[in-house]
Amino acid sequence: MASLLLIATPLTAISSTKSIYYITPGLDLPFWRTLGLGIGTIATQNGYQLKVLDSKNSDAQQLSNIEQAIREQAAGIVLSPTDSKSAQAVLELTSRARIPVVIADIGSNGGEFVSYVKSDNYRGAYGVGQEVAAALKERRLKNPAFALCTIALTRKNGQDRTNGFLDAMKEAGYTNMVALRQMQSYTKEETYQFVKDILREHPKVAAIFVEVDKPTLGALTALKELRKLKEVIVGSYDGIPEFVDHLKSGNLVAVGMQQPLLMGTQSAEILFGAIQGKKQPKQVLVPVLNATSKNVAEWLPVAEKTVFGAEKSAPLK
Repeated sequence: MASLLLIATPLTAISSTKSIYYITPGLDLPFWRTLGLGIGTIATQNGYQLKVLDSKNSDAQQLSNIEQAIREQAAGIVLSPTDSKSAQAVLELTSRARIPVVIADIGSNGGEFVSYVKSDNYRGAYGVGQEVAAALKERRLKNPAFALCTIALTRKNGQDRTNGFLDAMKEAGYTNMVALRQMQSYTKEETYQFVKDILREHPKVAAIFVEVDKPTLGALTALKELRKLKEVIVGSYDGIPEFVDHLKSGNLVAVGMQQPLLMGTQSAEILFGAIQGKKQPKQVLVPVLNATSKNVAEWLPVAEKTVFGAEKSAPLK
């Protein structure tokens, strides 16, 4: 059974059963909850109910969720796919059912959809790579080893983040990548073990890039237990409130913070435009905040609203 979350709208909308659906890879991550919050805000403004279905990072569950939305005659769907390959298959079903779909993050290898709303993942990760490289230069290490804990590279956003970071490191003269682990469960425990294994195999690793927020906490825990928290430079991506103190303390050197609340509101606005028969842009890029310990006053007020939304219950203004 899919996990179903209803975001209430005015009673008139519920009684008329006008609903849009948000199908998400996993509500265990704050990013997806915040994106859903953005979608729900716009659904309410348009007098619709939002139904959120959790795919639990399973292609089979995602297919079941799409089939449920079709059966229940969804007016439209915002889809954050489990990966870019599986998205193409389910888009064939929504196309036949003539249900408009907006892709929010991750992307699809093909298929028919209204628009693709994405962060500039390449540029965001490139910025993290620049900061990590600068920190390495300060330490004057010769050919330092580094490692990555990535999201699945079958996802377009995973490819963009990995390529952006590696390009920045290469431009700075750093090419000694000794390990790359791809996440499957996206949990703190998974990345905790990744980092433990990487440091056991490569004890001289000087920097690690972790491409998701909550799993980064697992990486930091592993480094603390290994007494390498101040020795290994860590860059991350996405954003949770816990990152504020880690950036201030230097446990994290930089974070590319996506703005999921904005991604959600823009995805929903495009979807409702399509429902109303209006032409929509095929792709929308949402900027990524470059968060470091040096620019906290600049990014924190914005992040409180657009990055930490579901965790802080920050209203849109």
